[in-house]
Amino acid sequence: MDTKNIEIEDFNYDLTDDRIAKFPLAKRDSSKLLIYNHGDIKDDVFFNLPDYLPEKAVMVFNNTKVILARLHFQKTTGAHIEVFLLEPLAPADYQVMFLSNHCCEWCCLVGNLKKWKEGVLQRSFVIGGHQVTLKAERFEEVRTGHRVRFSWDDEDVSFAEILDAVGELPIPPYLNRESQESDKTTYQTVYSKIKGSVAAPTAGLHFTKEVLDMIDKKGIRREEVTLHVGAGTFRPVKSQHIGDHEMHSEHFCVKRETIEQLLNGLGHVIAVGTTSVRTLESLYYIGKQLAEKQLDMGETPHVAQWEPYDGSEDLSPSQALENILLYMDELKIKELHADTQIIIAPGYDYKLVNMLVTNFHQPQSTLLLLVSAFVKGDWRSIYDYALQHDFRFLSYGDSSLIIP
Repeated sequence: MDTKNIEIEDFNYDLTDDRIAKFPLAKRDSSKLLIYNHGDIKDDVFFNLPDYLPEKAVMVFNNTKVILARLHFQKTTGAHIEVFLLEPLAPADYQVMFLSNHCCEWCCLVGNLKKWKEGVLQRSFVIGGHQVTLKAERFEEVRTGHRVRFSWDDEDVSFAEILDAVGELPIPPYLNRESQESDKTTYQTVYSKIKGSVAAPTAGLHFTKEVLDMIDKKGIRREEVTLHVGAGTFRPVKSQHIGDHEMHSEHFCVKRETIEQLLNGLGHVIAVGTTSVRTLESLYYIGKQLAEKQLDMGETPHVAQWEPYDGSEDLSPSQALENILLYMDELKIKELHADTQIIIAPGYDYKLVNMLVTNFHQPQSTLLLLVSAFVKGDWRSIYDYALQHDFRFLSYGDSSLIIP
């Protein structure tokens, strides 16, 4: 199959606004669960998910945490400007960035840009009984946004504290509503840990402590990766052919012990969400880069968008993972940090992932392409069933377990 010539119109379906869940259910694990098992489809309740999982499998979760990425300013003219944080530029490391106590720079989207041609925006607020003034200055365009320098006048206050004080949660635009205080809890997974995402890995929103405990009791190994979800996850495919669509790049981190568990559990790997899929499948191509000596020691690995479709793939998944472990041993590192721009679409051959827990995605989206590739093109039977059986769609909607 010539993946680049796939027409995105072939991945359209009728999703009306009333099918989009605007709010989550009161209990996370009471959502509906569609089970696709080798072409057979039925439904259940998410609480019963562990009943369908094989013992001794490895289940991989994305532990990223959504940040309060929307900052609002008002100019002296009265114009309102929204600054949406996309990714840190200086310092570029997320953890160092949030600890910054004087200034930092981000790549940002700017709402009402025409009203902010120049000058410094500022707003004052109180943190810990002290008034803090935050300033924002816009510089050149970078990547998919603008370079914005933030500075503040209290060195005892970190940027993380500033976001917690005045930032707003960036709920998906298709919800067509303002964020509410409840979203700060419901739009985070119960296992979120590492701040950095501007969108939740929504397949994980259904999990509760009770469901996780049942997974543990079944002898399933739970592992975590970190991939910070960018705003590109909402970016529609506007080109006729997907070969003309540019994927966003996302940073991820995987611990050495997780790679060891994946190696031991090959053939029984369950990915929770498309972000976990992108991370796991990217590992194969990093291992391939190492086999072909394309990666210099100490260089941050990067998986290009079309890398999976260029050339032979005669390397086994186990060899790929072993290559990464050897590479990490040589560098004496316990965590692999890398970037991925991978696009997974029909014609893609999955390397590591054997089962997938995921929500229902937007029409003509790259996430729908990923699901289609996983079920060898049979995505429409899944979505027709979900539409006919009153499933709720998108971020706060219902879930599915896909066994191809």
